Amino acid sequence: EDLERFTGQIEAAKKDAENKSNDEIVAGATVLLEKAQQGNPPTFVKQRLPALGTLIAMLRDEAWALSDEDSLRVRAALNYLAAPIDIIPDDVPVFGFLDDAVMIELCARKLSHEIEAYDDFCEFREREAERRGLKPETVGRADWLQGRRDELQERMHRRRGRESGRGFGQGYGSSSGYGSPVSRYTDNSWRPGPFKFR
Repeated sequence: EDLERFTGQIEAAKKDAENKSNDEIVAGATVLLEKAQQGNPPTFVKQRLPALGTLIAMLRDEAWALSDEDSLRVRAALNYLAAPIDIIPDDVPVFGFLDDAVMIELCARKLSHEIEAYDDFCEFREREAERRGLKPETVGRADWLQGRRDELQERMHRRRGRESGRGFGQGYGSSSGYGSPVSRYTDNSWRPGPFKFR
């Protein structure tokens, strides 16, 4: 029941996201991320912040070049997370970002195929850039990235398509059952954004 309510809220955030630019949505989500990092939150929250950073980077990364439809899925999640209405106000000590961490986890599970594909893309870009004597942040939309990007986005669509009939709350990418996919969000490869996670 809670997951159905969440799905309904994500759908509302998706409609709202259609009227906002990437910059507006990224700015709102970035504020949440910066506040959470500065507040020295508990481990449960800290472990989920890289997932939020990854979602932000996916929209900012010109080389990843998501389609409008794929971009809207990520934008809806970030728009929902950046909404000013909090169940627990962020300035409450220790627990202030607990509701945000739960929402980040649920959004990350819903977008697990997107995140997994993007992580693979970032690893490939970093490895190939190093092999070519380049810095990954200077690569942009290099021709040698296009084939790998298309391949990973196609994989993402296939995996998402297989799960579309099973409803939210089932099939979280490479995880089984309801185990947390949080361990995947510690990738250290370069991606756009000023955020560092330890």
